[in-house]
Amino acid sequence: MTQPLLDLDLPGDPADHRIVVAMSGGVDSSVVAALLAAGGFETIGITLQLYDHGAASGRRGACCAGQDIHDAARVAERIGIAHYVLDYESRFRRAVIDDFAEAYRRGETPVPCIRCNQRIKFRDLLATARDLGAAALATGHYARRVPTPDGPQLHRAADPARDQSYFLFATSRAELEFLRFPLGGLAKSETRALARRFELPVADKPDSQDICFVPQGSYASVVGRLRPEAVEPGDIVDRSGTVLGRHNGIAHFTVGQRKGLGLAAAAPLHVLAIEPETRRIVVGPRAALAETRVVLSEVNWLATSPPAAGLRLQVKLRSAQPAVPASFYPGAAPGAAELVLDAPVEGVAPGQAAVFYDGERVLGGGWIGRHRTAQGSAAAA
Repeated sequence: MTQPLLDLDLPGDPADHRIVVAMSGGVDSSVVAALLAAGGFETIGITLQLYDHGAASGRRGACCAGQDIHDAARVAERIGIAHYVLDYESRFRRAVIDDFAEAYRRGETPVPCIRCNQRIKFRDLLATARDLGAAALATGHYARRVPTPDGPQLHRAADPARDQSYFLFATSRAELEFLRFPLGGLAKSETRALARRFELPVADKPDSQDICFVPQGSYASVVGRLRPEAVEPGDIVDRSGTVLGRHNGIAHFTVGQRKGLGLAAAAPLHVLAIEPETRRIVVGPRAALAETRVVLSEVNWLATSPPAAGLRLQVKLRSAQPAVPASFYPGAAPGAAELVLDAPVEGVAPGQAAVFYDGERVLGGGWIGRHRTAQGSAAAA
């Protein structure tokens, strides 16, 4: 049970260090807290109340919902550590939920977990941990922080099936200095085994599969309440602009989608583009989805040296897709860039993250913008 603690990279005796653990109430962060406490670190658990869990969730098993706060408290009591619940509801609503709804209004497909890490956990919570005199903030993410003479690097988790490095690309180098990911070298089965060995009350708790603030997985209801224009009806058109049918809101669609179009056609049709200005969904054959150029904004670079034009790397364009080879070109505006893919990739969706890798190492990433419409005219990034 001591092996995961080797990733902490802290000098001296464990008892000399106070560690804050972001405890969601799930098995992963609970095992992190138990490992640190058993390893002799002064461990403090913090759980964030991020929304009105009764109104927003309506179910058990959602990250930071009411049941999860209760579960985190039970775990803290079981392992004998201090535990605090902090009300971050207003800042989470502004920084994550409103951003989520606004992205759908723009015709994008957002990744709210990245925004939560970037704007809440690794900024606000990290600052709170520093205020408490902690030497580090530990989380249950499956990723590895690898110390080097030039500073720590972010690497993929040892277990490819559990790797969460994609969701951490927006972490700054200064934040990575303070963060720790003790589970990065473990498989999920090993984490479960540790939870049972520590007799944690969440040892057999299922993993949450949904976005934490979305009731019953119905994200369109959240979007419709905050940005009603994103669920207004509109036309489904082909690439020439011919109307093929109607839809019940652009928030129900993502680039590459095939099911749920409600169209009868001789060959399968896919969503090629979402046009928020006209509320049109543009559809066409699968072959028309292929992209070789990807425009990016808000690029974050974790490597020690600035990227050069034509830098070769691998990029993941969605969390569940494998990385593909590409060349990186910095843009003229701050944070802007373009990727040129070695081979066409289907379903590149605005609003998703493009995360750069060099083998196991995360180099950085950015947010995918609108490169062109389905008719080929330029669109804003």
